[in-house]
Amino acid sequence: MKLTKKAHACVRLEKDGRTLVIDPGGFSEEDAALGADAILVTHEHADHFDEGRLRAGLEANPAAEIWTLRSVAEQLAAAFPGRVHTVGHGDTFTAAGFEVEVHGELHAVIHPDIPRVTNVGYLVDGSVFHPGDALTVPERPVDTLFLPVMAPWNKISEVIDYVREVKPRRAIDVHDALLTPLARPIYDRQIGALGGTDHRRLTAGAYTEL
Repeated sequence: MKLTKKAHACVRLEKDGRTLVIDPGGFSEEDAALGADAILVTHEHADHFDEGRLRAGLEANPAAEIWTLRSVAEQLAAAFPGRVHTVGHGDTFTAAGFEVEVHGELHAVIHPDIPRVTNVGYLVDGSVFHPGDALTVPERPVDTLFLPVMAPWNKISEVIDYVREVKPRRAIDVHDALLTPLARPIYDRQIGALGGTDHRRLTAGAYTEL
């Protein structure tokens, strides 16, 4: 499986000539969803869900489909009948040849006064996990964890403890648009030293084999 890191929380997975894109939001590239055979969206916040980017991806490929939670699906289903699927915790499905399990229910707490929205994470092919905006621990081992490294709802101690709890073979940073280049070495050093796993950072557009 080939992983291409896109800006912020978006990742692109390719296998057997087919492409799966997760969270092509407003902080990601304008063309983040183009070329996708399947798209997964973890929740409704604008840095993960951008209607224009999703519409562009669906219009460019009439066979492309989206799997997401209800709050996002309701905004797209009428325009793309039969191509937008609503999922929740515990669901399993096949998307463009990728086997996907859904884990989690709620976004992490930003502040007690801000209502929590629904958030789901996706475990792809039983090995690669994207949690969206939550520190969800799947109920099975994870080989590669996409690690939300910097957000208004987390701090580095929580990020490190999350890696320790999931125990992936490798952790690759996502949700990193808010992290300045000046601070990146601090995060790299502390997560790498304390997380207990192979911690990696990819720049937007860079790729690796999983």
